Amino acid sequence: MKPLLLNTLDIEGGAARAVYRLHEGLKKINVSSNMLVQRKASDDTTVFGPKNKVENFRNSMQPKLDGLPKKLYRNIDKKPWHASWVPSSVHKQIQELNPEIVHLHWVCGGFLPIESISRINKPMVWTLHDMWPFTGGCHYSGECTKYQQQCGACEQLGSNKMNDLSRKVWNRKAKAFHNKNITIVTPSKWLADTAKSSSLFNGLRVEVIPNGLDTNIYNPIDKQQARSILNLPLDKKLVLFGAMSSTSDERKGFQYLKPALENFSRLDESNDAELIVFGASTPKNPPNLGLKTTYVGRVYDDITLALYYSAADVMCVPSIQEAFGQTASEAMACGTPVVAFGATGLLDIVDHKVNGYLVKPFDPIDFSQGLRWALSTNEKINKAAVQKVESKFKLETVANQYLQLYKELI
Repeated sequence: MKPLLLNTLDIEGGAARAVYRLHEGLKKINVSSNMLVQRKASDDTTVFGPKNKVENFRNSMQPKLDGLPKKLYRNIDKKPWHASWVPSSVHKQIQELNPEIVHLHWVCGGFLPIESISRINKPMVWTLHDMWPFTGGCHYSGECTKYQQQCGACEQLGSNKMNDLSRKVWNRKAKAFHNKNITIVTPSKWLADTAKSSSLFNGLRVEVIPNGLDTNIYNPIDKQQARSILNLPLDKKLVLFGAMSSTSDERKGFQYLKPALENFSRLDESNDAELIVFGASTPKNPPNLGLKTTYVGRVYDDITLALYYSAADVMCVPSIQEAFGQTASEAMACGTPVVAFGATGLLDIVDHKVNGYLVKPFDPIDFSQGLRWALSTNEKINKAAVQKVESKFKLETVANQYLQLYKELI
């Protein structure tokens, strides 16, 4: 079996980490997996990126060129939005590598233009890491459901015209996807249902396969030992929160976590809890969250992340929308219960009051109650968190699910 996994990056960012983990998982079960990326940061010889300085320069310019159409919209918000129009030779690279199956993942940023999809003449699997594949350009639509029609008058573009850039992107996708042999995979039931309701993917086969984890890396480490290594307090209750751009990306929910922590601090008479934030550096004017807060910046390697999860007593995931919720599964693999809003992809990971706490969306008061519950739990909850990951999200299990799908499609 010879699949080719396409992703803009190989190891940087949440989607890239999920894809590279799958790539390693497939190799572990003797699948000849390769990756094709726009920008390569690893030294893995089975990951193919730019071959020389010229290609490296060209690929580094593609994201900037891809963003030019957005500049026509003065009122565009800061959420990720891609038109994927920059011409490329990716389809030729695919032909040269000659895989048996092409497995698309997160391919924005000028990596794979929409039109190239129509030129791929192999069976295709497309694992969704957000909503972009079936929208007119946004990655998460919020409350907007125009992806169920043809997009247009895009709120994120700040547009009130129906025939705007989002409608044009939707039309390009409709043309490129027409009569293509594409099987859609989503990491959560919520994203599967959303994809099925879209006008672009309506009628396509949609499967649910979660993101996998290497439980040899993500597993419980002695809490006191983890704290000593990270130089964290040994005698405090530690609340953990983190994601890419954790405090600045509204979708990650820091605006809800802030009042939840303020309320929690008022209820915490012992005053023995502290907050650890990864994915963000200390801001110039740190907000008063009611708890002593330590910002540790971006964490780049899995082992350090596993130490932080193991050191914590509870992991906060206040995201508004998540395709899956990878930080939740990572924390649970390390035996740390998760408090998250009971919505979107987190519903597949957290079982209420079994291995974590599902908060009423989007209620900061209930979130603070969830924190109190999690900090008063026993070893039974911690073990249940580990067992959920071992039974559902173990890397070998996920890799075998993909292998079976590949075999069926070929």
